[in-house]
Amino acid sequence: MVPHLATALTGPINELEQRLLDASPVIERWFRLEWMEHTPPLYCSADIRNAGFKLAPVDTNLYPDSWHSLSPEVLPLAVQAAQAAIEKICPEARNLLIVPENGKHSSFYLSSLQRLREIFGMAGLNVRFGSIDPALKRNTTVTLPDGGKLTLEPAQRLRYRLGLKDFDPCTILLNNDLSAGAPGILEDLHEQYLLPPLHAGWSVRRKSRHFQSYDEVSKRFGKLIGIDPWLINPLFVSCGELDLGQPHGGESLRAHVDALLAKVRRKYKEYGIGEKPFVIIKADQGTHGMGIMTVRDAKELGQLARKPAHDKTAAAPRGQVIIQEGVLTHERIHDTVAEPVVYMIDRYVVGGFYRVHADRGEDENLNAPGARFVPLAFDGAAQLPKPGVKPGASAPNRFYMYGVIARLALVAASYELEATDPETQALD
Repeated sequence: MVPHLATALTGPINELEQRLLDASPVIERWFRLEWMEHTPPLYCSADIRNAGFKLAPVDTNLYPDSWHSLSPEVLPLAVQAAQAAIEKICPEARNLLIVPENGKHSSFYLSSLQRLREIFGMAGLNVRFGSIDPALKRNTTVTLPDGGKLTLEPAQRLRYRLGLKDFDPCTILLNNDLSAGAPGILEDLHEQYLLPPLHAGWSVRRKSRHFQSYDEVSKRFGKLIGIDPWLINPLFVSCGELDLGQPHGGESLRAHVDALLAKVRRKYKEYGIGEKPFVIIKADQGTHGMGIMTVRDAKELGQLARKPAHDKTAAAPRGQVIIQEGVLTHERIHDTVAEPVVYMIDRYVVGGFYRVHADRGEDENLNAPGARFVPLAFDGAAQLPKPGVKPGASAPNRFYMYGVIARLALVAASYELEATDPETQALD
């Protein structure tokens, strides 16, 4: 069952749903042409917020975990997409090495790794896990909640190759976002495919660069189907380096927040939206939803700056900061705030889930401790859109709408990776 919107089913979001369904032949051709020119990341997930009047991605993850939270019914889709991706990259591939995150792993994360192994194993690859964590000195086998076992092995570096003692992979799949930087063991792997590439890691990647690419994509797509791109695009501004402990840092942040809120208010007035606008302030790099603030008035920032450094109740992100238009979520599961997260392998949508948080509001970040996951309700063969069904009344139609927005974020990610590719920059 798909949770209905809290807003009326005749609201603007259903007009957008109808527009996307009516334009699906044009949309699918547009995506097809994009993938002829641009290479999608091997895998990706997009967090989407449905405000009832606006539908937009608010985060795009190039190293997604939580694969085990997808519905088991979508596993064949994931396997087929993995097969297509591998055929394109290395058709003769036999072995795949997955590089997990460093540090101690939760059973949740290990279950996600197990699902990845299952997907790529059924796609025709021998899959093993090679850790680059210096603390892992020997093979370590762990028992998973379902009784299965998973072995982490220390990765070994030869001259231009990474592998295991008796395992030489053609392709290396990173499930490590490289927040601490790209280690030397992963550099100069000239004889293997490393996916995603090193410059997709957070030592290089910036959210502002991604949303700049998404802004470009949404404008082209809006023109294609005749909609205001704002309906699918969160406005944002990058603040660069900030320190709220310094007077000039607080002043700069307040000025940026005021300016962005003014833009959002103008759009709300244009569309007759009665909600109070807000913005989200977060670090420009990094993941896991840490240090994210919801702000409705720039005056709130003055109170924050006066908080003592040890007060973590409203800790602001420091360093490079992005301010993003806040997008409400009017999705509900059992009266609990929810947001869809869509998963993709190569250029294909392979499933997703609702992130649900009982202790968060519709204007707050849900990617926080206490969140739980409810698989999107793909139901047997009912996965394709159903033209002619009343907007808001069809689960497959709602999922198609989610999938279009997620794939726009995927196109933006491909633009982003091309722009930061060191080989391309060297040629320029």
